[in-house]
Amino acid sequence: MTTYGTIPTGTPVSSNLGYISFASERIRSGLGTLRPWKEMVQLRSLSVPASFAEAFQRIRTNAAYFRMNYVIITLFLLFLSLLWHPISLIVFVATMAAWLFLYFLRDGPVSIFGRSIDDRWVMAVLAVVTIVLLFLTDVTVNILVSLLIGVLVVLAHSVVRITDDLFVDGEDGARLRLRDAASSSFST
Repeated sequence: MTTYGTIPTGTPVSSNLGYISFASERIRSGLGTLRPWKEMVQLRSLSVPASFAEAFQRIRTNAAYFRMNYVIITLFLLFLSLLWHPISLIVFVATMAAWLFLYFLRDGPVSIFGRSIDDRWVMAVLAVVTIVLLFLTDVTVNILVSLLIGVLVVLAHSVVRITDDLFVDGEDGARLRLRDAASSSFST
C-alpha cells in the first residue's frame, strides 16, 4: 500500500510524545491497586479495636488492602528526610526509578529464570536495596528515623482503620478470606 502524493490528515506523533503518552498510561494502570486516599482517611471508618486479636486482624487486612498506599507514604517520608543530602537524594531518585519499573508500572509478574516472583518479594528486595544503597551514602540516622516514623504511621492507620467495608480482591483477598474463615471457625 503506497501513499505517494497523499496529504496526511493528522499530525504525526513524534516518538518522544508517544513514549510519554505510553509512560503516562502505564503509570495510571500501574497505580491501579493504589486505593483512593479518601477511602484511607474516612472518619467514619476509624475506631479503636476492642482487642489485640482484632487489632492484629485489622493490620493484616489493611496491609493487604492499602499496600501500595503504605509503600508510597513510607517512600515519601524517606524522600523528605533526604532533602538536605543531595548525594543521598540522587541515589534515592535512582532507586525510585527501579521502584517505578519493577513494582509500580509493570504489567505482569517479574520473572527470573522462568519463575514468577511474588509481588511481596519484589517489594522486599527493592526495599532492602534502597535502604542498603542509602546507608552507603552515610545518612543512617535520617533513614532509620524516617523508616521508624513511616512504620509507626502505617501501623497506627492499620490498627484504627475498620476493615468491614473493605473488599480485597485477587490472590491476597482469597488468602485473607480463608484466614478469616479459619480464624472465626476456631474462635467460636
